[in-house]
Amino acid sequence: MSVTEKTEREPREGNDKGTGGEAPQERDGLGAAGAQLSTQPVDTLRSAPAIGTLALLRWMWRQLTSMRIALVLLFLLSLAAIPGSLIPQHSDALKVEAFKKTHPGISPLYDRLGMFHVYSSPWFAAIYILLFVSLAGCIVPRTWQFVGQLRARPPAAPRHLTRLPAYSTWRTDAEPEQVLHAAHKALRGRRFRTALSDGTGKDGKGGGGSVAAEKGYLRETGNLLFHIALFGLLISFAVTSLNKAEGGKLIVEGDGFTNNLTQYDDFSPSTLYTADDLKPFGFKLDSFDSAYETSGPDIGSPRVFKANIHYWDGADGKPVKGTIDTNHPLSIGGEKVYLIGHGYAPIVTVKDAKGNVAFRGPVPFLPQDSNITSTGTIKVPDAVGKDGKPQQLAFTGYFTPTGDAGQGPRSFFPGLESPLLFLNAYHGDLGIDGGVSKNVYQLDTTKMKQFKLETSTPGINAVALKPGEAITLPDGAGSLTFTGVKTWASFQVSHQSGNETALISGVAAILGLMGSLFIQRRRIWVRAVPGPDGTTVVEMGGLGRSESVRIAEEIGDIALQLQPEAPALPDEDEDEDPVGNSAGNAETAANAETAGKAENADNADNAANAENTVEGPGEGTGQPDNPVPVESTPRTDDEGARA
Repeated sequence: MSVTEKTEREPREGNDKGTGGEAPQERDGLGAAGAQLSTQPVDTLRSAPAIGTLALLRWMWRQLTSMRIALVLLFLLSLAAIPGSLIPQHSDALKVEAFKKTHPGISPLYDRLGMFHVYSSPWFAAIYILLFVSLAGCIVPRTWQFVGQLRARPPAAPRHLTRLPAYSTWRTDAEPEQVLHAAHKALRGRRFRTALSDGTGKDGKGGGGSVAAEKGYLRETGNLLFHIALFGLLISFAVTSLNKAEGGKLIVEGDGFTNNLTQYDDFSPSTLYTADDLKPFGFKLDSFDSAYETSGPDIGSPRVFKANIHYWDGADGKPVKGTIDTNHPLSIGGEKVYLIGHGYAPIVTVKDAKGNVAFRGPVPFLPQDSNITSTGTIKVPDAVGKDGKPQQLAFTGYFTPTGDAGQGPRSFFPGLESPLLFLNAYHGDLGIDGGVSKNVYQLDTTKMKQFKLETSTPGINAVALKPGEAITLPDGAGSLTFTGVKTWASFQVSHQSGNETALISGVAAILGLMGSLFIQRRRIWVRAVPGPDGTTVVEMGGLGRSESVRIAEEIGDIALQLQPEAPALPDEDEDEDPVGNSAGNAETAANAETAGKAENADNADNAANAENTVEGPGEGTGQPDNPVPVESTPRTDDEGARA
């Protein structure tokens, strides 16, 4: 007895396409046994449609639902998402405006192409919808086909088992029925789906039978699960895009926030979630904890960022103490609050020419580098001049948490070690009374005049103030006193739906991919027929979904398992064993050679050599035309059946 595996191919007669449009499995003589072991639709990209609109539409649909086009669309979707990561999007209006000012030449083109709102642009939606339709058109037919495969019996054994990639044969004194029942039991014990055929022909006479077995359906289950999971991911992303909202708010410690539109610095609604859907909740920033590395190569690197808050859920909710840090958002009222940044807010007191306090409080300055060198503007619209008329004042400059007045407005460490406030002063029209919104962090000086201030630091056109110091404006126009520093934190309130579905779909996609990669779909046939010398000839053949030596090893194991019920007889050219042949042949089965690596199931016996012609309709149930050899040697003229 031997187990062989086809590893080489013999020169073929003719070409691979055959003649008369015959399918490869028809040419190979394997019939239903050689049908593909996958539910993947046949790729028809090279097939030209017949003349006619309906035929053209059918051809286009086949291409759209093919795996090749789905992969192309998935790749295009990945490429289309890149601009959304590199170019500021409309959800951050400040960054978009800054980009347009920095790149005035290319910005109009980006506007026309929708680069500032990539994920809602028509071209991105077109790719998304085509991929959606492609996956749907692929999943539905594959699912029905797979259900049909699960309900169908394993295909009958082909007439020529020797053409299969893995093959084994031996002679035995056991009756064919005994061999088949033993094989059926052994295959069922290995969790194969089996079908037993007694080999009775149309004339009612038996000539031996066969057992057909199939295993590895979890591979196709994994394929379908992977495709369905991708479909679920697309649905989740669509739901998230249509039903999401984001808003930002900068809060100075000691201040609070209530979840309504007027409280947001910026708010981006969506199609299904608008300002009317905001949930009633709020929170107050009690303090902000920050710590930085003070030595070594990572000096200045952040170590602790944590916002200490009290929050309430609902209009009548009681305040509850909580914390928010960069990796742990807070869930309130079904929304999530993220900590996205922090900085410093110098506390100043501004008096006008009459000595009245025109402004008092903290003013947030925005960080410009990792050491939190910050810029900001202090606007005082309600000051009064010496003549008693309204006069608007403004101060702009830099804040450094750890600075040096002699080296200019540059911070050397992000911690609040030696704070300095560098300011210039202006008077005139702030432009806030014209009904046009202005950026609170920037100053439009087109209608303002700068005060000439006396600076104590040469080369720096600004007054450097330490906490407790003040600026006295020329001509008695007023003063500004730097009284202290508070910390501010910026938060993003986000509403998103579909995250759970996306997570489940992602996990399912990974599991499905693992199943499709590591599980092998395979078929095994066992045939037992009476030989011309009165013994029973046992043949075993195997066909795998993909290249693997497991099919040959599995056939060898099954052959060894059948030895107690169907012991192998010695070959005619071997000396008789006086001790007994059963043990010797069992040993042979246990050490059955496995030659080379199995060819891919897609390349089954395309040669179909002249001496191996396809036989009649009784394929798979009758006895081979020629007596099956007792010992099979490695063959090189076959490649296995198409999978």
